[in-house]
Amino acid sequence: MAVTREPSTLAADDLFAFAQRYLPGGVTAAARIHPVLDRPFFVDRAKGSRVWDVDGAEFIDLNMSYGASILGHGHPSIRRAIEGALDLGVLCGFETAHQSEVARKITETVPCAELVRFTMTGTETTWHAVRTARAFTGRSKVVKFEGHFHGFNDALGYSMWPELSVAGPPDDPTVLPASEGMPESGLGDIVVLPWNDPERLERCLAEQGHEIAAVIMEPIAYNAGAILPVPGYLQAVRESTRQHGVVLIFDEILSGFRTGPGGAQEYLGVTPDLCTLGKCLGGGMPLSAFAGRREVMDAVAPLGAAVHSGTYNAHLTSILAAGAFLDEVAQETFWEDLRSKEEFFYGGLRRAFEQAGLPVWVQGVGARFGLHFGLHEEPTNYRQAAGFDADMAMAFYRAALKRGVYFHYARHHGFSGMHTPEDLVEALVSIEAAAREVRES
Repeated sequence: MAVTREPSTLAADDLFAFAQRYLPGGVTAAARIHPVLDRPFFVDRAKGSRVWDVDGAEFIDLNMSYGASILGHGHPSIRRAIEGALDLGVLCGFETAHQSEVARKITETVPCAELVRFTMTGTETTWHAVRTARAFTGRSKVVKFEGHFHGFNDALGYSMWPELSVAGPPDDPTVLPASEGMPESGLGDIVVLPWNDPERLERCLAEQGHEIAAVIMEPIAYNAGAILPVPGYLQAVRESTRQHGVVLIFDEILSGFRTGPGGAQEYLGVTPDLCTLGKCLGGGMPLSAFAGRREVMDAVAPLGAAVHSGTYNAHLTSILAAGAFLDEVAQETFWEDLRSKEEFFYGGLRRAFEQAGLPVWVQGVGARFGLHFGLHEEPTNYRQAAGFDADMAMAFYRAALKRGVYFHYARHHGFSGMHTPEDLVEALVSIEAAAREVRES
């Protein structure tokens, strides 16, 4: 295509053609291809609860940067923090007083956090958490759970959303790499188990506990559709891992700050040895962290031998934004407002689908929710959630986009502190109309 205008002025289809000349697949992240559109959802700008695409259409955003923008797009506190960082010189590669201050706020908020290290992405952070557990225990194997997502690193990138036809027996899932290019040598150090099955985990630890460094899980499995642990499960996991000297890691990249300031571990009342934090931690800026018990975190260099370093770790623009974010979520009024929105919106979603006659199980936990199309009861593991009606989901997301409500084709969705009651009412009206269209077709 001959480009006669700046890319920023192109319509979406033309912009996609332009992008494909310079970016693999025309995107900077594989997940940004929206299956409904067969291209990315190109955004021109965002403010509060809304986004505008490059063709000028306005949408109520129920993706919110895959969960990174729980405060809303362009929250005033985050903007002020970033402006303050610019005034300090766009510092990177230096320690300042600000990194330790943000770490202090985390230790006062997150139950397991006694020491904190900052990173950039969730993929990087979970990898470092596992490396730390291996250094601390002197063991190499890691247990993860089918349907739980921990980023696309070679240590944990297995059995995230496997096709059921190749996933193996339900009680002994096949270990499936999620990407080409992962070395086969890594298969020997990963064990994949079904979630919410305490007996299966205990049997695994009894047989292999002397080789296992860590058990890692999403304490609320948002990446499989906001699946909750069954009563007593996390307590059983905590007891089993402690008994066998295994480091328990809660991956709270997505669940952190979703149900309250202390994350899922506070909400569910079980404290791990390590946790990972990210997504909304930076208020929309790129920042993640791993944190945990002092004894375990002392394995990180320079105190220990697990090396963690990087020029852009704890970049000041992200750190100051995180400080502002933590101040916002430390206010009880923030959570009171969010909880009232949860109660109203999730109840409204259930009524909208019921009145439209479309079978959808709404699984809302905190400010994030899953829509399980075709399911009639709450799923408790990945295999149950994976039985959803994909065609129905695709048709609904297409119909919602036509009506100005943006869902990404994903297993989790959400709203923000800047969504007003009027936004949610408007979204519900459009959602019911979209559901009726799907039902009638």
